[in-house]
Amino acid sequence: MTDVTPLISMTDIGKVYHADEVETHALSGVHFALERGEYVSITGPSGCGKSTLLSILGLLDVPSSGNYVLNGVAVGDIGVSERARIRNKEIGFIFQSFNLIGDLTVFENVELPLTYREDFRKAERREKVLEALEQVGMAHRLTHYPAQLSGGQQQRVAVARALVGSPSILLADEPTGNLDSRNGEAVMALLIELNNAGSTICMVTHDPRYADFAHRKVFMFDGRVVDEETLYRLRREEDSRLDAQIARVRDSMNR
Repeated sequence: MTDVTPLISMTDIGKVYHADEVETHALSGVHFALERGEYVSITGPSGCGKSTLLSILGLLDVPSSGNYVLNGVAVGDIGVSERARIRNKEIGFIFQSFNLIGDLTVFENVELPLTYREDFRKAERREKVLEALEQVGMAHRLTHYPAQLSGGQQQRVAVARALVGSPSILLADEPTGNLDSRNGEAVMALLIELNNAGSTICMVTHDPRYADFAHRKVFMFDGRVVDEETLYRLRREEDSRLDAQIARVRDSMNR
């Protein structure tokens, strides 16, 4: 029987930050689901809550309210150690800045997540690392160090590190942000290839060109998930308010 339960299900997620007696509502009433094998992009203007949502999805942060179920497990308010264990097993991260360790080789960088898992012995780790590097076309660079690689090659190594533990989902946070357009498109092509091979991918991006690579786009505005038509209207209203504010400033300067 095919499992029709969503890989990820979020219901009424809220996130409030407190600083100096000021409340900042980063997320409000977010509902989000992700099916197995999907490729979803999350997009929206700067400060709309994309990164906060991704942090909660990746168990790097916890919601202030709401329910989060990952692969059948309620993870919204689990303890720190259990969150770390589930994160290592279920989630692969691809970061904008690659986050490779400079004094480790390509092989050692990709192997690192597996060293925290008791279910992989040394020989199994090597096999998994070589397989992941082969998938991203970097097996011929396994003894190189990050500084010896181009930005596009470093991001491919970062993708291999995310893949190596066979996670349930790959979370990509602006994966093309530090790349030129040619390398950015190459990374996008790689993500499509991985998705076609069965990987579930959730990507945050501010670039509408790359958001279009996904099967489904999720739009955010002011900490909420909105539809495309609503996002367009809200952006027009935001632009109108900004134009009015600029006009008032210019008018005051001319008096």
